[in-house]
Amino acid sequence: MNATTIPEEIATKAIDPKAYADDSVHDAFRWLRANKPLGKVELEGLYPFWMVTRHADILEVSRQNDLFHSGDMPTTFTTIEGDVAVRKMTGGSPHLVRSLVQMDAPDHPKYRVMTQAWFLPQNIRKLEDRIRQIAREHVDRMAELGGECDFVGEIALYYPLRVIMEILGVPAEDEPRMLRLTQELFGAQDPEMNRQRQEMMGTPEAMEALQAVIADFYMYFKGITDDRKANPAADLATVIATGEIDGAPLNDLEAMSYYIIVATAGHDTTSSSTAGAVWGLAANPEEFAKVKADPALIPGLVDEAIRWMTPVKHFMRSATEDTEIGGQKIAKGDWLWLAYPSGNRDEAVFEDPDAFKVDRKSGKHLAFGYGAHLCLGQHLAKMEMRILFEELLPRLKTLELAGEPKLAQANFVSGPKSLPIRYSFE
Repeated sequence: MNATTIPEEIATKAIDPKAYADDSVHDAFRWLRANKPLGKVELEGLYPFWMVTRHADILEVSRQNDLFHSGDMPTTFTTIEGDVAVRKMTGGSPHLVRSLVQMDAPDHPKYRVMTQAWFLPQNIRKLEDRIRQIAREHVDRMAELGGECDFVGEIALYYPLRVIMEILGVPAEDEPRMLRLTQELFGAQDPEMNRQRQEMMGTPEAMEALQAVIADFYMYFKGITDDRKANPAADLATVIATGEIDGAPLNDLEAMSYYIIVATAGHDTTSSSTAGAVWGLAANPEEFAKVKADPALIPGLVDEAIRWMTPVKHFMRSATEDTEIGGQKIAKGDWLWLAYPSGNRDEAVFEDPDAFKVDRKSGKHLAFGYGAHLCLGQHLAKMEMRILFEELLPRLKTLELAGEPKLAQANFVSGPKSLPIRYSFE
């Protein structure tokens, strides 16, 4: 083992989906930030890669999009076996889908600008009244549940889903299908959430299962595309179905990939952060009292929940040239894992980083990424959360945990999968 290699047990913990489910991954990240903030993971069955754990280094990589590409290698972590299986399925590409997150310039900005206007603050403000109506319906639903519920299974999954599906133009009756497919896509490593109901990470079987989920998305959105080409509507599906890049319509793979990223990322991460906010408030009565007494703290609650939960756990990048990050030489072609939950608990940036504080003053979190790949839907996500808490907090009198919350088992995108709470309304 050379000086840059991360000890095996720490490296294994940092990538193990189970460590994200029991939150012990933060122990590994804490050790790494203190001892080897930019170390190399060299484990059997994996391409070697750098684990980037410090806030400053993640920022440095994220803002240099020409130097660190998203699309040359797999954009999310996989094993050598998994990568080989995907390339076999795709005829050489490391990606099962080709969405914004897998693209680099010059393609990335062209595809991004297609839908960007929809997510600008001045445009999503027009949706505020409708989102407030949806939020109110979900708070009423909580009231009807009589003082106890699983906040994830009964509220957090459905509120952002309803919002993004309306924007996209998916009918309400198809929402359960979208939810199930999203959970099978992001929960692929969780035996309670994937199709096979078994543990899988980066195996050829896992890749085949993912391809089957993606094929189901494709089939569904193919119907929507055909419909919108014939009957354009004022929705995002029409923008994608009729969109052109360099004067030519999007091909099927790219159109379907676009739908998938909007349909899945548009609700899953927001539901995780929303559940994170309720978890943080239920577990910290003094924070609940603070934000209840002062609604001006709601935007702070929203940001803190996103930081504390960090639903997107990593993206991978690869170096296009020899370079140096944080004093560490990186060679052309090297693969890097950006560990967002670690950056978001970096002691150098956040005071008392493991604590949940609605009035946190220090640090800007990295949960939406940075640079060219900054999350397109960040303003929408924050607005949805703000509106929900503006509707919920004035009515909520008491809030506490009613059992042990459970986190999903996944090292790419994950959050709470159950959050039992007890509460009373004013």
